Amino acid sequence: MTLSFSKSTLQKPQNSRWIALRLSALHLYCLANRSHAVKWRQCFGTWPAGPVGYFLTCLLAWISMPVALAQDDACAQISEAHIWISPRNPEADGPIKIMAVSTNGPASELALIDSQGRRVPVPAHRRGGPPWSLAAELTGFNEGHYRVEASRDGRLIACQRLAIGRAIDDSSIPVRNAQTWDLATEAFYSAWIETLFGAPPEENLSFPSLQPVLRNSARNFLHNHLGLNEDDNLPLTPDCADLPYTLRAYFAWKISLPIAFRACNRGSAKMPPHCSAATVKTEFTHGINSQASFRKISRQLVNTVHSGSLRTGLKNESTDLYPISLSRETLWPGTVYADPYGHVLVLVEWLPQTEGRPGSLLAVDAQPDNTVNRKRVWEGTMLFANSTSAGPGFKAFRPLVPTASGRWRALANEELIDQSDFAPFSLEQDQFTPDDFYTRLAKLINPNGLDPKQAYEAALDALVEQIETRVISVNNGETYFRKYPGSVIPMPRGAAIFQTIGPWEDYSTPSRDMRLLIAINVLNDLPGKIVRHPALFVLNGQHPEEAKVEIMQHHAKRIHERSIRYTRTDGSSWTLSVAEVLARKPAYEMAYNPNDCAEKRWGAKPNTEEYATCRRHAPAEQHAKMEQYRIWFREIRRPVP
Repeated sequence: MTLSFSKSTLQKPQNSRWIALRLSALHLYCLANRSHAVKWRQCFGTWPAGPVGYFLTCLLAWISMPVALAQDDACAQISEAHIWISPRNPEADGPIKIMAVSTNGPASELALIDSQGRRVPVPAHRRGGPPWSLAAELTGFNEGHYRVEASRDGRLIACQRLAIGRAIDDSSIPVRNAQTWDLATEAFYSAWIETLFGAPPEENLSFPSLQPVLRNSARNFLHNHLGLNEDDNLPLTPDCADLPYTLRAYFAWKISLPIAFRACNRGSAKMPPHCSAATVKTEFTHGINSQASFRKISRQLVNTVHSGSLRTGLKNESTDLYPISLSRETLWPGTVYADPYGHVLVLVEWLPQTEGRPGSLLAVDAQPDNTVNRKRVWEGTMLFANSTSAGPGFKAFRPLVPTASGRWRALANEELIDQSDFAPFSLEQDQFTPDDFYTRLAKLINPNGLDPKQAYEAALDALVEQIETRVISVNNGETYFRKYPGSVIPMPRGAAIFQTIGPWEDYSTPSRDMRLLIAINVLNDLPGKIVRHPALFVLNGQHPEEAKVEIMQHHAKRIHERSIRYTRTDGSSWTLSVAEVLARKPAYEMAYNPNDCAEKRWGAKPNTEEYATCRRHAPAEQHAKMEQYRIWFREIRRPVP
């Protein structure tokens, strides 16, 4: 939200309030700003010494100072919320972004006060809970001193000095710029993530990479925060495992925080990945860093981390992330979900359940082809399984704290058990069966339960969303072959089909297709779930078996009413109903090879009109390997490397 101001916009407050503001600040000002009063007494040296003279001198200094400056010391005592301002050094007439972030309840109002005490409410966009944020963008300000206030139901909960232009140089109270990870910065990180990927829930949010997300000044609160045009041409194309690390490093770069990452192996069938000591990067804490500095550290990071970095054992302490409990209070935007086989989601927004709409939990992921997509969190997009080869579940980044020697260290699990600044360490997820896990998550997303038809429609929407993101991935493969006609992408052997490098990683879809098969199973199984878990549904006295039959009939109808469109080899569009997609489920057990035409990858049968445009086929030896690996997809059983 952008708001333009002129001097006339800021209205003089009523005299009684203006006097009250000054009187409330007088005592704190005289105690905390003795140096100002001393300077005035030196100028008027004939004034009597002693308490009376000091008070009169302080009073004269106080009268002459701006009212906004007088209250800065009082502001410092208010910490129910924190106000963040971007860019770091605002310029006159330039854009200024403000975000108030709170963890104990939402702020209801932002207001701006100029140096003369003139005050105006600032329209702001509300998000989240917890943490909650109010964000606004302003333009058209002259240089000078201002103050931003955040209130809750008329009560001040945060205020922050805003110095613009040359006023920055003589500002005695700097704008907060983080130097350590704490509750305030973690909450800001969460609010930043939520704003970065915010959009109406019905919008299919997809990007070719992370670059256009961070270069979008409307989305990215920290765009050009350093004032160096540092986001111009910033190359950022993280894949699945790199995405949460890249987001974390970018945020740390902008607001002067340390980051850490570890070199890890990939584990084995009997043991989760194990990591070495943390590499702690402190360059960002030493002031403003250029894009070149960030790019250097970013390259080191992506060359080090991989899916094993997030699949570490839940009890292990030599890890970048640690497990947390499943609760609305801990699963903030920015929380990472790692499945046993390496797929990673970053939570971005909770949409609360209302009387007319089911709740949703939204997340983003990055694919090997660098696409970044927002999606619903449900059984079809995330795999939870008890595994000896990985520690799956929701995890938070292990925080860094300063030591007495000026270095940094990561907090141990025991130190994170009873925490107020960070999500507490918890092994709760280690006790869950997959059924327990999905049931708990469903109750968090829709605590009041769902009418069976509501639940079905939410699952159908999520499945269609998943199919549509696969359309993008298959199209990316077609784009590659239009650029390199006649080429053949080598296919790896065994479990490496899920995890390799090069064009196969970029354009094949074995992991995505396995999740699609899971999602199809979840939708088909929903009628049976009503009988197995009636407590998850609002049945209003209806017998679960009756509800099951009703939803089966609804399912048979709705899958013919919903459809998707994909692009065939010749560039023409073809429509598939969801019913056709479901009927082709066996074909998706062998549809991940980018060397096959798009028609085959969508399950078209030879000698049909749909298949007639197919012009490319994978080599016979690759099809033979796929036939051998088909059992993994039929049984939804991904092999461990």
